[in-house]
Amino acid sequence: MKHPFHQVTFLTTAAEWRQLPAGGAPEVAFAGRSNAGKSSVINALAQRSRLAYVSRTPGRTQHINFFRAPSGALLADLPGYGYAKVPAVVQRRWQVFLTRYLTERETLAGLVLVMDARHPLTDLDRQMLDWFLPTGRPVHVLLTKADKLPSGERRRVLQDACRAFAADYGTARIGAQLFSATERLGIAGAEAAINAWIADRTAGAQKERPRHQGE
Repeated sequence: MKHPFHQVTFLTTAAEWRQLPAGGAPEVAFAGRSNAGKSSVINALAQRSRLAYVSRTPGRTQHINFFRAPSGALLADLPGYGYAKVPAVVQRRWQVFLTRYLTERETLAGLVLVMDARHPLTDLDRQMLDWFLPTGRPVHVLLTKADKLPSGERRRVLQDACRAFAADYGTARIGAQLFSATERLGIAGAEAAINAWIADRTAGAQKERPRHQGE
């Protein structure tokens, strides 16, 4: 499938664990600081302008939105983190729920971590990596809004980020690339990374499926 996410459709929303979709379809989560461009990434992959709502008020999303791809795989749009005006009690509730989702969700194949290329690897981005990397699942970092940087600066930002990942996280499975929804930069790379995770998860699930008599 040349463009695997162009026919993505909204599936459901979850504000607590019991509302998460049932079934064994592989999931890919999208996370990032509020206003880092996470919704724009999902919209660009789907070639839809408002599939994932792009808010001018950061921190507005307070639930996980799930979208289904034609393959059956799910894309999970996590709430943006780091917006100070969200009440502390809400922040705490979401921290507990999201930590559990990221560490215990069996169908989760990988995490797309969205960072503004002008302000990458904030303390909260590192906290997200610290939560997720111990699961052994892969991370693909999208350095968004690259169109706002000169071409030479883009290369430097990507090189610096890759060096930081190698120095701070060793052999963890972290990929990184530049991305711009405005210029449609990096869409093919993001699709390829996500597709590989979904294929690996699907193949693994088929191997683990118990065999029945007569098979």
